[in-house]
Amino acid sequence: MMWNPWRQLYRTALGCMILEIFIHNVAQGLNVCMSGSAMSCEECLIIHPSCAWCAQEKFGSARTLTSRCDLRQNLQKRGCEAHHMESPSSSTTVVKSEPLSSKGSGPTQYDVIQIMPQKISLSLRPGDQTSFKVQVRQVEDYPVDLYYLMDLSLSMKDDLDTIRNLGTKLADEMRKLTSNFRLGFGSFVDKNMSPFSYTARKYQDNPCNGYKLFPSCVPSFGFRHLLSLTDKVDRFNEEVQKQMVSRNRDAPEGGFDAILQAAVCKERIGWRKEAFHLLVFATDDVPHLALDGKLGGLVQPHDGECHMNEKNEYSGSTNMDYPSLALLGEKLAANNIYLIFAVTKRLYVIYKNFTALIPGTTVEILDQDSKNIIQLIVNAYNNIRSKVELTVWDQPEDLSLSFTATCQDGQPLPGLRKCADLKIGDTVSFNVSVDARGCPAPGTQQSFTIKPVGFKDRLEVSVDYRCDCGCTDQTQANSTHCSSIGQYTCGICRCDPGYLGARCECQEGEAGSMYLSACRQAEGMQICGGRGECSCNQCLCYDSEFGKIYGTFCECDDFSCARHKGILCSGHGECHCGECKCHAGYIGDNCNCSTDTSSCVSDDGQICSGRGSCACGRCQCTEPGAFGDTCEKCPTCPDACGTKRECIECRLFSSGRLSDNQTCQRLCKDEIITVETLKTDDPNAVLCLYKTENECVMKFTYSEHTNGMSVLTALKEPECGAAPDAMTVLLAVVGSILLVGIVLLAIWKLVITVHDRREFARFQSARSRARYEMASNPVYKQPISNDYVETDFTMYSKSYNGAAH
Repeated sequence: MMWNPWRQLYRTALGCMILEIFIHNVAQGLNVCMSGSAMSCEECLIIHPSCAWCAQEKFGSARTLTSRCDLRQNLQKRGCEAHHMESPSSSTTVVKSEPLSSKGSGPTQYDVIQIMPQKISLSLRPGDQTSFKVQVRQVEDYPVDLYYLMDLSLSMKDDLDTIRNLGTKLADEMRKLTSNFRLGFGSFVDKNMSPFSYTARKYQDNPCNGYKLFPSCVPSFGFRHLLSLTDKVDRFNEEVQKQMVSRNRDAPEGGFDAILQAAVCKERIGWRKEAFHLLVFATDDVPHLALDGKLGGLVQPHDGECHMNEKNEYSGSTNMDYPSLALLGEKLAANNIYLIFAVTKRLYVIYKNFTALIPGTTVEILDQDSKNIIQLIVNAYNNIRSKVELTVWDQPEDLSLSFTATCQDGQPLPGLRKCADLKIGDTVSFNVSVDARGCPAPGTQQSFTIKPVGFKDRLEVSVDYRCDCGCTDQTQANSTHCSSIGQYTCGICRCDPGYLGARCECQEGEAGSMYLSACRQAEGMQICGGRGECSCNQCLCYDSEFGKIYGTFCECDDFSCARHKGILCSGHGECHCGECKCHAGYIGDNCNCSTDTSSCVSDDGQICSGRGSCACGRCQCTEPGAFGDTCEKCPTCPDACGTKRECIECRLFSSGRLSDNQTCQRLCKDEIITVETLKTDDPNAVLCLYKTENECVMKFTYSEHTNGMSVLTALKEPECGAAPDAMTVLLAVVGSILLVGIVLLAIWKLVITVHDRREFARFQSARSRARYEMASNPVYKQPISNDYVETDFTMYSKSYNGAAH
């Protein structure tokens, strides 16, 4: 074969080019732009927001199409001029932003604004996050519409008697909160069909027929609208006076039918657009749910529409099934209605679970005879008005939203879209970050709505996508740059079918040894990694049933990444060349770890109650002895007694730090048992003591039951010692002095007696020694008696006597 210098030169240049690309890729490390599968400007923009495309005609290598997609700074280093780069970024434009109102009633009530801004426009590039700020304010003196929906089954007879004068009293209380108040009334029992009600002929006019306790009542009905919302509260009393109870067969009631009709029949009920909507649902039993209607042969799901006849009664009661919780939540939210469940104590837990599934609902405990209904409504209203929670409507599937709340304390709370413990007139703000995960069809415009729960106000967000490149406007068909057999666009050729190459210079199927070396990632490796064919200096990757194979040497794919429970990248990321690129809000090798901390926030607003850290959306308790979903339970923690003390003070004595706001009921949910005498022998209970303002001692124990409930057992009253009697103290002091004196005298007498006895004993001892010495003295001699001496003495005595006479 004849040596060809041009062929040898071509091979040398080709080898140098491959070596340069290989070294560049190694130097770049994990350069997602260079290692991607971008074969066009549009594909480049989707890979990552940091990627840019160079549309410059004379740029880089002619054989490597992906070389035009790189980091912006790398393209500049490689000679791409700035005006030839395609790298759009996301942006936010405020379209309408009117200031927040401060008052709700009066001449400006129809122009009240409680959210700012009202309209914005987003221009999103996939992966390039943008954000905007939303402010919300609960204005003062906002109009209130309250619709009272009452269960009129037989068990509610005493409740009906109690509320016969409710309208006037409730209006008086609500006018303390708003100057614009309207009241309406409706009732319900259950579907008038078997097996829910008595349908035998003898019960048609009087279901209580034969019932000894209450022999007369009206036929059962699904829902009956009795009074449209009005400011004439006396009419409420009049309507209630007319009502009679009914009787159904089973325990559950058809209340959810009534709730849905009260929500969607806006004209009949009279809901005002510029008003706060409250729907009070009073019952003493559980409701029927969706699919219960099948027991009576009702297979048609509820359609969510208004079905009220000329008698203001629900006409679809015996035609459709009961509504589902999801349908109720949707219709209540769409009509800005806050639902208040007023239920008896035994039903509290059941309806509390409903509130977690139906946004904008709250539950309050109703006395057996509804005596506390007014205070219940006022408390629920204050509770609702003390918080703001944002909801998102019609969110496009390819958009990811994250929230950061800034409440009244000014501290940002990532992952939260709710603020509580607010006062009327407080302004709170939320930072909303938006990220597009992909591109819809060209020219697609989408939108979504952000709305506070129960508010009529909303923020409308329109979205367009920056997925197109401006250089496509200069596309040249049959361009000479592409050997006249392809389109020249954005610096590259798009060849006609059957042709390939950077300039469409090759036909499909051409192969040769001079081309094969360009298709090996390194010497000795398989051509195109064994996952493609080499054609015209380029690898054509095989199709795969598992996904897409791509890359300069077919070295990448979108299915060989880590999985979680069999799902690629846990469904929260995109597989890119063996590595999961997680969506916003997720991290980890397989993107199974959520960065959202809302599930870790305890009732007091702290992350994991301040006793642990939030990892992957779950609390990991680090404080010894702490447990619970948010580490809220910790009998052995140093602050356990202090935390529970505040609940004891506010729940039992209406005092302490929590008594001045609405947080006592929210934070203190533990069961509290009061006793006369406190038992402290339970090894699983912690004894807590604290001194009250009156210098008394309050005692209580804190324990955790196996069912997960915290139980506080406290004395009914603090222990206080009685004040000492003055006379008693005086007598005690005098007696103590006398006793001390007597003791001292006794001690002195004892000391003197001991001393005297010792001295006497010493004296006796000395005397005995003296006698002994006199009796046995060897020096002593008995005197001697002589006669002459005696004669002389006798004579002397006589002479003396004679002289005396």
